[in-house]
Order: sequence, then structure tokens, then C-alpha cells
Amino acid sequence: MKIAIITETFLPSTDGVVTRLKESIKYLRNQEHEVVVIAPDFGVTEYEGAIVEGVKTTKMPFYRYREFSLPQRRVKDLLQKHNPDLVHVVNPALVGVSGVYYADKLDYPLIASYHTHVPKYLDYYRLYPFKPLVWWYFRKLHNYADVNLCTSRAIKKELDEKNFHNVSVWDRGVAVDHYHPRHKSEEMRERLSAGRKDNKLLVFVGRLAPEKEIHKIKPLLEKRDDISLAIVGDGPVKDELEETFKDTNTVFTGLMHGEELAQAFASSDALIFPSVTETLGLVILESMASGLPVIAAKSGPTMEQVEDGKTGLLFENENTESMIQAIERLEDEELYQTLCKNARQEAEKYSWQKPSEQILEYYYKTLKVYEEQAATTSKKSKVKVTE
Repeated sequence: MKIAIITETFLPSTDGVVTRLKESIKYLRNQEHEVVVIAPDFGVTEYEGAIVEGVKTTKMPFYRYREFSLPQRRVKDLLQKHNPDLVHVVNPALVGVSGVYYADKLDYPLIASYHTHVPKYLDYYRLYPFKPLVWWYFRKLHNYADVNLCTSRAIKKELDEKNFHNVSVWDRGVAVDHYHPRHKSEEMRERLSAGRKDNKLLVFVGRLAPEKEIHKIKPLLEKRDDISLAIVGDGPVKDELEETFKDTNTVFTGLMHGEELAQAFASSDALIFPSVTETLGLVILESMASGLPVIAAKSGPTMEQVEDGKTGLLFENENTESMIQAIERLEDEELYQTLCKNARQEAEKYSWQKPSEQILEYYYKTLKVYEEQAATTSKKSKVKVTE
């Protein structure tokens, strides 16, 4: 099979979407399928034997932290050049619109996956009056697809209620060998805690953006000077957050990757996850694989991954006292050790093998749905276009 993946984000960016795509591509290539990735042009031309075709990028006035690729005709040219058996549009929003449009026009089987809960984000950018319009936009895009995917049961329920068609869950995964308690490092702990190694060390890992709600952690640090926070990542509100946390026990590390990130997880005491806008939150599994309990705000996706009192501790969103009480439960050493052990054991159930196998199954399902629809609607069969 030849698969064209059109994505709003890819290497060298690092986020949950890129991590998932990397693992999927490695598996597909090992199974000897051809893969072409059409993504914003940041200089990457190949990954694990997959061709990466870059498309023009531009900066958006409302989000100057990173560049995006807008809808463009080049996507059609690339689809005709590579002539795939199937098109997978990941997170259709900007350049993905071209993927959806041209896959439909050129009559390719189409699968789309929903990874970023943009309608929910609008609450954090004072754009909530536009939520009905944004829901309409994403529903229209996704309903061109023969098959749609999302990353949690909670989001599937919401998409079903919004009348997205034919939605299934693409399971979560984690690099269980890479993220592991053995990466614990006293040197890294000293760095993350600014020398306060005896403090309880909480780590946040992710993009520094309003919807991550990182500011909600500050009251905890104001109340407890025996707690330190390491914020790992970068993003558009980094300067603002540095100002917010300047008089607290907080260290901003910037971006971390590979071995360094694995050490950051394993050298901390718990992951703190204040966001309720995630469609999944892969850092939750990464921290659990590292033997860390997760302290998370309650939301559908977090409650699917974190069992309160077993693999982590949950608190009520926007409730500082509830968050403080959750942290206080970590003082119970027996409970803490149980949480650490259970977190690692739970993560071991979720290697990337299953979701990687699963995406190939969904590709075959997409081809089947496409063929069935073609038969029932007397659709003309796809005309192969050569280079």
C-alpha cells in the first residue's frame, strides 16, 4: 500500500501528534508499505524511509510562536505526483483542508484523525462566541472522510454528539523502554529543583500556551515552600509564565528531548497536569512509564488514563484547594510507592505496537468503506495518475 499522510505538524516539532506519527511510520515501513508525508517545510526530507514533502509555511498574526502551512495547490500536485492508495489527513485545520479537498476531488479513499480540541481552546483565547462556527467547520471537514479517528473514548462521545461520521478510537501508546525509572538522575533532580533536592518535585511537560492552564499551579507553590516545580517546554506564553512564577520555587528548562527528557521524568516525584483541553495527553503515559504518579485535573481523557488512588491523584478543575489536597496525599509514603509501582505497571500495557498495528487495520477499513460507498453510489473508480 502507498499511504499519503498530510499533517499540520511534523519533525522537527515535538508533540503528541508527531510522536504518534513517528511510531506509526516506523511500523508501516517495517511492514513494507510506502509512506509519503506532506507537512510544513522545516527542512526534513525523509524519516525511516518515508518521503517527507515540505509545503510552504507562514506566520499567523495571532500566533507568532510557530509557522503554519495554509491551504495550497501544491498539495494537489504532490498527491498526483505520488498517487497513493489512501490519504490520511491528520488534524485537518489549515493545510489539511487542502488534503481533504483534493483527496475528495481526486477520488482517493480518505481517513482523518482528530487530535487537537480546537473548539475547547477558544475559551482560552476569548473567542468562545465562534465555537459553533468552529464545530461546524471541523465537522464539515471530517465528514468528507470515509473513516474518522480520535484518541480517547471521551472525545469520541463528544464527536458522536456533534454528528461526526464513523468515528473510532485510535489507542494510546508509549515508548515503555525509553521512559523508565532507571533514568533517575541526582544531577538532573538538582537541576530541576534549583538545588532544592529535598523538596517534593513536580514536573510539567508540554507546550506553554494558555489552554494548558499552567498558571493554576501557582497557588500551590505559594502555600507550600517545600514543593518545587519544573516546567519543561516552550511556547507563546513562556515570558508571561516566567513573570507569573518568578517568586516561586520554579525552574523553566526549555525544550527537552530523548535521554534528557526521560531523565527529567524519572528524576521528579510526580507529573502535574492541570489542562482539561487535551484529547489525550501522551505525557501522562510517558510519566507513568517513568514510574511517576500523575496529579491531574479531572476531564474525560485524563480520567480514562489515571485511576485516582491507584496510578495517580485527580483534583477538581479550577479548585485550588482540591489540587492542594491531592498533593498532600503524596505525603503518605506507602500510598506514594504504590502509585509509582502501579503507574509503571499500567504503562507497560501500552507499548506503541498495538496502536501502530491498529492504524494499519483502520487503513484497510477505510479502503473497504470507500469501496462499499463507491458500489452503492455508482461512484467512478479512481483514475490512476502517473508522474
